[in-house]
Amino acid sequence: MADFLGYLVQRWDHLLGLTIEHAQVVLISLIIATAIGMLIGVLVYRNDGATSAALNVTSVFVTIPSFALFGLLVPVMGIGAQPTIFALSMYALLPIVRNTTAGLRGVDPAVVESAEGMGMSARQRLLRIEMPLAWPVILSGIRVSALLIMGIAAIAAIVNGPGLGNDIFAGLSRVGTAQALNLVLSATLGIVVLALIFDGLIALLGRITTPGGIK
Repeated sequence: MADFLGYLVQRWDHLLGLTIEHAQVVLISLIIATAIGMLIGVLVYRNDGATSAALNVTSVFVTIPSFALFGLLVPVMGIGAQPTIFALSMYALLPIVRNTTAGLRGVDPAVVESAEGMGMSARQRLLRIEMPLAWPVILSGIRVSALLIMGIAAIAAIVNGPGLGNDIFAGLSRVGTAQALNLVLSATLGIVVLALIFDGLIALLGRITTPGGIK
């Protein structure tokens, strides 16, 4: 333990840099996936067939092994942040699409009909009634996606992606040496801490943005 603590002190700047990179790539991917996933959900939620198709396609993304996906992206996108963000965005789509459609379809039809009776257009009903009521469910999907891609982001080190995965792979390549455990353990703890921070921030966002009447 003393050796590990000493390692953390000695390598603090290095670990902080990798942690920031990891957080950035996850945040960018999550924002992209949220924008695309919510758009897909809004476009398909009124149609059962379209909803099923969207969920089936995004489910396929999750079944692709991450090592294989990163390998397939290298000839097209090269190495580094670009294939990392693309892959993470793909993996993050399913929970967001699923929860967006579920949230919107779960809005009480009587509420929607009342808004329609008041003369609201379909767009107004969506933005002022349905989306606010569905937001807690949508945010739960975003929360799941954030935790899902937090771990997958570490695997992106195989394509020279940014983040804490670089130390994990470096440690695995040195199994049997004194530094191997320190490298893997410090990076793993960093990912766990980041996951807790993201989860807490998304929960806070939910409390701030959810209308008081449906909290």
